[in-house]
Amino acid sequence: MDPTPRPAGLKGVVRRPELGKLQNVDPRSVWPSEARDFTPWLRDHPDYLADALGIDLEFSASEHPVGGFSLDLIGRDLTNNAVLIVENQLEQSDHNHLGQLLTYAAGTEAVTVVWIANRMRDEHRQVIDWLNQLGADRLRFFGIDIEVAHIGDSLRAPYLRLVSQPNDWQDRVKRLETATSLTGKSALYFSFWSRFLERIQQEHPGWTRARKPPSGNWAWIRSPIAGIPLSVAFQLGQKLSVELYIGTSDPDFNLDLFNRLRAQRSRLEEAYGRPLDWDEAPGKQYCRIADRRDGDVSEIAKHEEYVSWTFDCIGRWWHASSVINQADLPESPVAAAMAESDPT
Repeated sequence: MDPTPRPAGLKGVVRRPELGKLQNVDPRSVWPSEARDFTPWLRDHPDYLADALGIDLEFSASEHPVGGFSLDLIGRDLTNNAVLIVENQLEQSDHNHLGQLLTYAAGTEAVTVVWIANRMRDEHRQVIDWLNQLGADRLRFFGIDIEVAHIGDSLRAPYLRLVSQPNDWQDRVKRLETATSLTGKSALYFSFWSRFLERIQQEHPGWTRARKPPSGNWAWIRSPIAGIPLSVAFQLGQKLSVELYIGTSDPDFNLDLFNRLRAQRSRLEEAYGRPLDWDEAPGKQYCRIADRRDGDVSEIAKHEEYVSWTFDCIGRWWHASSVINQADLPESPVAAAMAESDPT
């Protein structure tokens, strides 16, 4: 028998876990040069920024010329189907980079604007908040601190900490109040997309990083073809569609990609499991390959059914992509621009 006395009610010794201490390090010890080291690293690891912003994105070029200057990174905010730019700074934020950021935003017509610094000064966070108030839902400005930490002898881990962002909640409430007082349609869309994103996070978290439900009639989802999103939309005539939306800034590429996919139509539709609507949209910059059904957002009782149908379509697209002969597809503008901007 163990003679050691124990307090009444104590049945055993509690073992506490061993814990390490998180230690921050200077980002320049990992990336000595912002231009030669950090920007190429971020370009090649976009998931770090995508996770921080809660959107799907891709970069198209680094050191992108804007007038007589060079923008660190340019690409697409795939969740909002808009131009995205990033200005990097491996030291405390300063006025010079703020001016550059605004110059680049105007020169590229960017909608999603990101400023990354070693530490964002309070004055500059206030400026970003002010810009978001001015931009309302037309522009989105983000301020991010870049941090690097490790525990003991572990690998150094980068972390992009969001310190300033659009007030989506406040903006969403304002839009819903206005829209509901007029037609109520935006509130119905918001309700549907909220459930749509909730179920994606539960059932298919790899499909999108989007966290903010749109209040319009469509949403973008990452597709199996780089740079080409899937659009889920309520359309005129009370139709619900899931379509491969080929609408890059290069109309010649859009038509070329559409025609090369159409050349593989029988194989693609067989893998998809049913016929698709091939819309060349003559005279437009975009082309579409769509699956449609009856669907009215005002039929709230059918929202779950609609979400399930869109999930089925998205899954079919990902399966069908496995039979596409990728070698027959044109090089995307994104891949071409990345190859031209890569100094290696």
